Amino acid sequence: MKRISCLPALLVATVAIVSADATDDFVRAEMKRQNIPGLSLAVVKDGVVIKAAGYGVADLKTKAPATPETVYKIASVSKQFIATGIMLLVQEGRLGVDDAVGKFVPGVPAAWNRITIRHLLTHTAGLVREPPAFSPFRVDTDASLIESAYATPLRFAPGDRWEYSNLGYVILAEVIARVSGRPWSDFMTEKVFQPSGMAATRTTTTAPVVNKAAGYSNNDKLIDAPDWPAVRAGGAFLSTVLDLARWDAVLRANAILTESSRRQMWTPARLNDGAPYAYGFGWHINRPGARRQVWHSGGLPGFQAQYRRYLDEGVTVIILMNLDDADDEGIAAGVAERHL
Repeated sequence: MKRISCLPALLVATVAIVSADATDDFVRAEMKRQNIPGLSLAVVKDGVVIKAAGYGVADLKTKAPATPETVYKIASVSKQFIATGIMLLVQEGRLGVDDAVGKFVPGVPAAWNRITIRHLLTHTAGLVREPPAFSPFRVDTDASLIESAYATPLRFAPGDRWEYSNLGYVILAEVIARVSGRPWSDFMTEKVFQPSGMAATRTTTTAPVVNKAAGYSNNDKLIDAPDWPAVRAGGAFLSTVLDLARWDAVLRANAILTESSRRQMWTPARLNDGAPYAYGFGWHINRPGARRQVWHSGGLPGFQAQYRRYLDEGVTVIILMNLDDADDEGIAAGVAERHL
């Protein structure tokens, strides 16, 4: 544990303080073109934060500036953390990725008997995208959301193809809670965020959070985005670019996940016909012909997020913004090209 606790301090100490550069010029031009209120970014090279910056404002009402410490909803970038929670339980020998989901969630319908933890992690289970009972404006238990899908037919046989499913990650969170014997949010905080020094990272909440950005929709008018009280496990967390950079250092050091676990997470899923699909456990994996990378994006009302790790170049680009109507992929790619 000593090795883990020193990593964040070392990483923060190496943040470069630099004058305006080509990245700043590019980001500011894109923000002006797309009317983005606020954006924070971090660029990590070989485990060292070489750039951390904020642009614009975190809140149009207070005019608080966006900084590397600004807290944003990270949406589906959260999926890698739920997957990490599962892999920690695998490392402890408490479950296996090829175990049937019914082993941990009793009472699932017969049609789900072939669904494994691996299917849920890789979005190949055949489940619908959202739990039928999900409402962003109502707080429900994960168990009730899962049960609401029992009567819904699978869209395809488990393993036949890939189709994104937030429901699958609700089930994974419920598995973490049942196997660990504590709320999955507590498990993630104790096992991942605290030992990684990610003090600003927590479950999404509508309660006041220090340095939290306000979210906006419609880049023509910039209207206030609704602040959902519901927490979906696959988009559950608030974080900062510096916390996510700390996580990058932890991944590089094999400090929480073993190298074997990380390798499994970054291995493409294999479908029933033997064909690979470029998604692992909570991570997209770049298709052949592109730069080798693992990445995930995320979007919720008012927010967009990009987390890209370029494996051969040792570069990671993290972009968080408080607008849901912008080309976040183009901005992340533009920042990356200036550092690769």
